[in-house]
Amino acid sequence: MRFLKKSRLIFFAAGTAAVLLLSSCAGKTALDPETTPPEVLYNHALDLLTKEHEYTKAISAFDEIDRYYPYSRWALRAQIMLAFTYYIKREYDDSVIVLDRFLQLYPGNHFAPYAYYLKALCYYAQLSDTDRDQKMTQMALEALTEVTRRFPDTPYAADAEIKMVLAKDYLAAKEVNIGRFYLNRNEHIAAMNRFANVVHNYQTTLHVQEALYRLTETYLILGLDTEARKSAAVLGYNYPSSPWYKRAYALMKKHVPDSIAKE
Repeated sequence: MRFLKKSRLIFFAAGTAAVLLLSSCAGKTALDPETTPPEVLYNHALDLLTKEHEYTKAISAFDEIDRYYPYSRWALRAQIMLAFTYYIKREYDDSVIVLDRFLQLYPGNHFAPYAYYLKALCYYAQLSDTDRDQKMTQMALEALTEVTRRFPDTPYAADAEIKMVLAKDYLAAKEVNIGRFYLNRNEHIAAMNRFANVVHNYQTTLHVQEALYRLTETYLILGLDTEARKSAAVLGYNYPSSPWYKRAYALMKKHVPDSIAKE
């Protein structure tokens, strides 16, 4: 599954963060980094990226600026654009390495909010179907949360909050899938813990409806009628029209008819 018009989103952010476009053209001849001013090298690298789409060459060009003019303002910009170029190439691990180094060296730099945001996007771009391991989704959620915590009043935080919705949905779906697996194997305690985790930690996702139903089902199997009634009641109160509540109601009516959660 591919996510979200990455180029448009990132170029919006990069335009904010990288103060990109000094547009003097350095030409297509090879430049000697030892004798060429850093701003000319930067503009040349930028042309390789934005005009010629020569991403591999742009990576080398941005890297040269950092090597020949370390700690200069052009090196700072070059590092951000190097990470961005790796992102465009879908070389996410390399992008994260560059961003981590940048944030370690310049934690208070004005490019830091964008660096945290781009790092989160590197993880977010690797979200996978919910039948696969969701480690990257968890890392994306943690990184997006970090953006909202550190930079709450920025466009990066606003976009991070939107992306967190999908990341949480993926994690909740995975937990429900695992819970169903345990339930089918009659490992009821393990199943209960998975469904309860969805209810407690992913309340804003659609998967909480099924999790509450599965909790009701699991509690009844375990003989925990009071807990089953509570789960069904919460489901009915919050989602009275949900098919999952109708199933929970029918289940309670069948197994505990004198303590049915009221519609």
